[in-house]
Amino acid sequence: MKKLRHLLPLALLASLAFTSSAWAHAHLKSAAPADQAVVAAAAAPADLTLVFTEGLNLNFSGLKLLGPDQQEIKLGQAMLMDQGKSLMVPVPLHLGAGKYTVQWHVLSVDGHKTEGSYHFTVAP
Repeated sequence: MKKLRHLLPLALLASLAFTSSAWAHAHLKSAAPADQAVVAAAAAPADLTLVFTEGLNLNFSGLKLLGPDQQEIKLGQAMLMDQGKSLMVPVPLHLGAGKYTVQWHVLSVDGHKTEGSYHFTVAP
């Protein structure tokens, strides 16, 4: 009985360690263009790709791109890649010089919402 009393807390800790990833939120892991990146106008992005730590629910995930004048830029249809962890959105227009803001919101497959924003610059 004493052994069982010592093993029970260890078993509980082990189960929590293995299930904690199911409780995790989808955090932004990387983006292209990256936060604070400066890209040449000739290499302005044709799409925005955000990589998250968890799989996403596409129906409740998306992003907005705001131009240097803070006006929203119309984007293409978002899609998931890399087993649902990458959100890719085409940028149909060529981006001119200026500072751009990406505002994103996602719902992970485990039901947690996260959101954030970052900036990149297109140099002349």
